[in-house]
Amino acid sequence: MEIKLAREMGFCFGVRRAVEMMEQEAVVGRPIASLGSVVHNPQVVGRLGERGVAVVRSLDEVGERRLAITAHGVGPAVYEEAARRGLEVVDTTCPIVTRAQQWAKRMVEQGFALIVFGDPQHKEVRGILGWAGGKAITLQDEAELDTLPDDLPSKIAVLAQTTHTEAKFTSFIHRLLQRRLHRLSELRVINTLCNATTGQQAAALELAQEVDVMIVVGGRESANTRHLAEICTEAGVPTHHIETAAELDPAWFTPSARVGVTAGASTPDFAIAEVLERLRQIDAELVTSGRREGSPR
Repeated sequence: MEIKLAREMGFCFGVRRAVEMMEQEAVVGRPIASLGSVVHNPQVVGRLGERGVAVVRSLDEVGERRLAITAHGVGPAVYEEAARRGLEVVDTTCPIVTRAQQWAKRMVEQGFALIVFGDPQHKEVRGILGWAGGKAITLQDEAELDTLPDDLPSKIAVLAQTTHTEAKFTSFIHRLLQRRLHRLSELRVINTLCNATTGQQAAALELAQEVDVMIVVGGRESANTRHLAEICTEAGVPTHHIETAAELDPAWFTPSARVGVTAGASTPDFAIAEVLERLRQIDAELVTSGRREGSPR
């Protein structure tokens, strides 16, 4: 079995920065509470929890602890409420997300109707909407463009969830122009896609075209990891999205299989290493099994 790795995969700058900040802040005697998971990876969250980083769902649960803002960011209302409560804030928001937030704020202030291409339930998108003052429209799929109100202003600005795919964002803009060009006086397209994420997506597609099966490692709540799995599946190769090495099934492989491995931007190095080690074990087991089956009786 041949194991091939994507040329770009694993922790991106923003995630690595957030995790390292949390590790540094998890000082004994100085409790800290993260407003939601620091990143969408249960293994990372678990390790931080062992160091004393608690995960809370609301400011009411923070108590006397310091408040950590996750890599996905939050809206301005959270900062304002934290200041009102006198909470010390540790802000690990990814700089690329911060840029998207500031563009959303700026476009609304300049009188544009703002469309955010992304998952309205994703924490990053909810934060961006907060910076837009609740005046943005979120669309998850290009088919939803047909639901835009007829009285939408003629000045439109569009940005995307930072982890979206380049292909889907391009297709979204193309369809927007097809549907509403006659109603537009001005269109601003802000490329808020994360370069690291788009690079990983391109590398995953490249690898998927060279192998017999793809393994995508990362949290199931991770949007960028799910997009990697979608890209590989759409390339026509059998794809398995796993969180841990324990999920690998030997039945997915043959001794002669070419196996591609990629990982989401929130997947830690140790998780990738464990998957690679388990794949080598499976390879050895398949070879041994083949020898036994082929031995003379």
